[in-house]
Amino acid sequence: MQVPEGLRYTENHEWVAVAGDAKVRLGITDFAQDQLGDIVFVELPEPGDRFESGEEFGTVESVKAVSELFMPMGGEVAAINEALEDAPELVNTAPHTEGWMLELKASDPSEYDQLMDRAAYLDMLKGLEE
Repeated sequence: MQVPEGLRYTENHEWVAVAGDAKVRLGITDFAQDQLGDIVFVELPEPGDRFESGEEFGTVESVKAVSELFMPMGGEVAAINEALEDAPELVNTAPHTEGWMLELKASDPSEYDQLMDRAAYLDMLKGLEE
């Protein structure tokens, strides 16, 4: 299981990376995609849509289930990964790179610092395995 250094993580298994100019890029973690199985569809919001931290912003559909996606930070959607429309399996094969979901112009960039770092996320995952 990959848990890259330099990203922040949520209890809902989303990852967040700084993308510059108060923007962040986000997606779901390797752990999340592994639990879901083969992803067949990703529903994402439109650029310009605004969300508060914790709000549902889309869904991921796999052969096993449909899972909601929750916004790790508040802000406005700046871009979505349109490649996922034709290739949702990118979330399985490269969840932290080509399988990113959206870019967000954060309304409060300090929310990033409140998310879990790699060590805290790994500790949380250990608790799930017990």
